[in-house]
Amino acid sequence: MTKQNDPGAETARYDRLRELGQQLRVDSVRAADAAGSGHPTSSMSAADLAAVLLSEYLRYDFADPENPGNDHLIFSKGHASPLVYSMGKAAGALTDEQLLTFRKNGSLLEGHPTPRIPWVDVATGSLGQGLPIGVGLALAGRDLDRVPYRVWVLCGDSEMAEGSMWEAFEHAGYEKLANLTAIIDVNRLGQRGPTRHGWDLDAYARRIRAFDWHTIEVDGHDVEAVDRAYAEAVATTDKPTAIIAKTRKGQGVREVADQEGKHGKPLKDAAEAIQELGGVRDLHVDVHPPRDAASRLRSGGGEPELPDYKVGDAVATRNAFGEALAALGAVRGDVVALDGEVGDSTRAAFFADAHGDRYFECYIAEQQMVAAAVGMQVRGWVPYATTFAAFLSRAYDFVRMAAVSRADLNLVGSHAGVAIGEDGPSQMGLEDLAAFRAVHGSTVLYPCDANQAARLTAAMAGERGIRYLRTSRGESPVIYGPGEDFPIGGSKTLRATPEDRVTIVAAGITVHEALAAADTLAGEGVPARVIDLYSLKPVDLPTLREAAEVTGRIITVEDHHPEGGLGDAVLDAFTDGRPVPRLARLAVRTMPGSASPEEQLRAAGIDAQAIAATARGLLTETP
Repeated sequence: MTKQNDPGAETARYDRLRELGQQLRVDSVRAADAAGSGHPTSSMSAADLAAVLLSEYLRYDFADPENPGNDHLIFSKGHASPLVYSMGKAAGALTDEQLLTFRKNGSLLEGHPTPRIPWVDVATGSLGQGLPIGVGLALAGRDLDRVPYRVWVLCGDSEMAEGSMWEAFEHAGYEKLANLTAIIDVNRLGQRGPTRHGWDLDAYARRIRAFDWHTIEVDGHDVEAVDRAYAEAVATTDKPTAIIAKTRKGQGVREVADQEGKHGKPLKDAAEAIQELGGVRDLHVDVHPPRDAASRLRSGGGEPELPDYKVGDAVATRNAFGEALAALGAVRGDVVALDGEVGDSTRAAFFADAHGDRYFECYIAEQQMVAAAVGMQVRGWVPYATTFAAFLSRAYDFVRMAAVSRADLNLVGSHAGVAIGEDGPSQMGLEDLAAFRAVHGSTVLYPCDANQAARLTAAMAGERGIRYLRTSRGESPVIYGPGEDFPIGGSKTLRATPEDRVTIVAAGITVHEALAAADTLAGEGVPARVIDLYSLKPVDLPTLREAAEVTGRIITVEDHHPEGGLGDAVLDAFTDGRPVPRLARLAVRTMPGSASPEEQLRAAGIDAQAIAATARGLLTETP
């Protein structure tokens, strides 16, 4: 980083960098050999790039991973994890014994890196995700923390085919994120053969420059050229930089160098390869310390003044979400909002109006939106990322990997279900509850009225893991007073007597249909219990089990496909071996078209009339 005037010292410095690159190769080979699996050849191609970065440019205190001035290094090509761990050993963060536990049961050194290691920010391995997350970290550093850290992302050439990479290039260029550097390891070979552009560095450079990036093409095994490229990247202050490096997969070992069919396999003769690489070394790198930095003061504390709505008023839950989020932002300076160019519809725009410095427009790039949120939460921010429920499916792999990253993330999907009406099926989220219930450790919430939506919006901020809130487009009656409490994992029993003969379990828009059906049944002398199951995960097992014991019959009704939604959440209450009540499940089983919300609910068979008819059928059928 600090250039020497003495030519002899410069020569010695570059010799040491070459030796460090060889050490990283050797240790990658050793780690994969000890594991009997892994990706040493992908690590070997990037070893010189990593050596120069670790020794000369990275600013990081491995003893203090939470230091706000630390740079952030993301291996977007997460399969090159042997190189990550070899860098950790060279920096003194891992011992040699730890390195050789790679991929073994109980080891922190997993096949692809995860934040179980304190100096790993996010899990990678699903290609195309590291750079978009890096964009979020760069935005957090510049616009939220306002500290001078730099984000370095090592990318593979294979993942350059992923659309999410180009969402990231577009967004970073538009935002002029000069604190972001992408290092593209162009080793020509993917898993099954050559990549699309091979070693045509200019093919990558032309495309990346079109997104307003500075580009540098370099021989990735020439440490002097790599050194100059990093220095140029650091000196570029008006746009992000992409260093496009020509490398050879398996560099340094004739048996595997630039050879097809060697991906994802340890070397056949590791001892011979290590000898060819010059033997085992034990160079130590004193990584440059981070710059002095203090994160932006984040106001916090106190309860938000959430909006109150009068019982009987008609209010859309999306409106309540937006107003509650703005109120939350007033007392929680760590809350940020991200939008997929539908903020006027999701009502995230209310937050933008109140707290514009913490609002990030990601445009119609849902993968980048969720990735940016993941990057921001690395720095301790509390993101709420919002779009239509249907469109979050585009970013589902990012959500899945966010759970692997142990990320704390709030996602809000509006315009869910057939109840949106005339827009038709392309806009209807009908799979979202199943998708988010399937995410490890997730919380899934579906409010039915405005006061409930407002309080759940605020409650999400205090949860851990992936939290999903489903909101509705249309207005619905306010049925709860502003003083009601809605604990996550709870439910509300809206109708109940000891003589109840059937239980109706609903959530969101169908709660109002369930109440109407219960009123109809009561007029016929049939008492029906109604449960508002606003928390679909975790689910209120005791309440459901009690209802089953009292009534023996349960109807579930949901504005969602039958697979994986509310009906399956209710069944979770009876998977412990106890008897399952007689169960009828109403859900959207046909492909909807365009119609009014009322017509949609009727056509799907999830309106009050269908619920009442189903209850009558359960009561007349012989067990």
